[in-house]
Amino acid sequence: MLDNRDSIDFGKADIPRLFRSIFIPTLLGMLFNMAFIITDGIFVGHGVGAYGLASINLIAPIMTMINGTGMMFGIGVTVVAAIHLAKGNLKAARINITQSFLGGAMVGAMLAVICYSLPNTILRLVGTSPALFEETKVYYLWFLPTCLLLLVQTLGMFVIRLDGSPVFAMVSNIVPAIVNIIMDYVLIFPCGMGLKGAALATDIGQACGVALVMYYMLFHTKQLHFYRLKGTLTSLRLTLRNIGYMIQVGFSGFLGELAMSVLMMTGNIMFGLYLGDDGVAAYSVACYLFPLIYMTYTAIAQSAQPILSYNYGANNPDRVRKTLRYSLSVALLIGVLFMLLMMLLPRTIVGIFINPDEMSHTLASRGLPLFSIGFIFMAVNLVVIGYLQSIEHSHAATVFTMLRGIVFMISAYLLLPLAFGERGLWLAVPTAEIFTVGSMLFVPRAKIFAPDNKTTTEV
Repeated sequence: MLDNRDSIDFGKADIPRLFRSIFIPTLLGMLFNMAFIITDGIFVGHGVGAYGLASINLIAPIMTMINGTGMMFGIGVTVVAAIHLAKGNLKAARINITQSFLGGAMVGAMLAVICYSLPNTILRLVGTSPALFEETKVYYLWFLPTCLLLLVQTLGMFVIRLDGSPVFAMVSNIVPAIVNIIMDYVLIFPCGMGLKGAALATDIGQACGVALVMYYMLFHTKQLHFYRLKGTLTSLRLTLRNIGYMIQVGFSGFLGELAMSVLMMTGNIMFGLYLGDDGVAAYSVACYLFPLIYMTYTAIAQSAQPILSYNYGANNPDRVRKTLRYSLSVALLIGVLFMLLMMLLPRTIVGIFINPDEMSHTLASRGLPLFSIGFIFMAVNLVVIGYLQSIEHSHAATVFTMLRGIVFMISAYLLLPLAFGERGLWLAVPTAEIFTVGSMLFVPRAKIFAPDNKTTTEV
């Protein structure tokens, strides 16, 4: 049996050592999770073709939006629960955990009804061309269970790490990845199921991840287990109030995933408009790689979050500032390494997904070095936004996320191709990241980066 009694003291342990104890298993779990996404792309690219990759890329924004819903509840509840834990109120933390799963289940049910009721409308909204429509619809319908299961798993990962069990959280990501990789190969190649097989393989893997999360929450928690909620009107009112506050605190996390969807959807439309389906296929390589970088930065922000929130709740600003500085340093170092890799080996990286004799390979090889310019700036943006979430500066986090992922992103995609053509398409994302960093510099540090203790949720 996995041991969930990891020794973690958020209030007293050495910051770098404490951060690494959470970051390493969190990153490994996310990388394995990313491994099955990349493997899925490799199998589809070579087993179905470049247009199969394009179909998956068209559906990816839907997955990121639903994952963002899980992050919204996960960030919200861990910020609130960590503050309660710092104040010694374990009962309140348990109640908040239970309320977050309840709220996530209700939202997930509503999303399921919408997604299954309007498939054709949704596919047209994400920019599916007539040539790709039928194949993309097959993948969409079979892939939806993964999206809805992912909501529960994403929320669970936040709670498990806050409970002091980052290793169990890592395993809950690794097991689905391994299962998905095995089933991907079996269903795409020997069984010849194409995109349907790729979707079904991911469904099976994700179901394993949710099973592990629920096993932990029901039988293996350290202290943050479910708490029986009262059935009174007062309890219902407080539950709705608390769920609303969690959504407010974690809303920028949802916007961050929505920004990923905007990036993919807007990019798909603009690449298709300027370069056709070959352009969409080329852009799909960037969209397979972008989540790898995004997940790494997210792992940094999520690893810092319980440390930040706990010490914020304990009124220990020195540890809050030290955690922010350390997490920023790690993110910047990793950003430089990612950028150099993409600039030095673009053809090799693109060749993993697309055969060199296809036009989309040439397009992606030209564009990837330009696309990678934004990685360093994205490191700053995601870590700072994660910090603001952790200390209940939800409004500032939401504003910066909105600027980064929607306002600047859409504007760049609309304007840069007019001025620079194909190069402008690849430079849109870096431009949005650079402008977001610039906007942060205009805000007084004392106003944004000084923790100001607020009143957390009632129970």
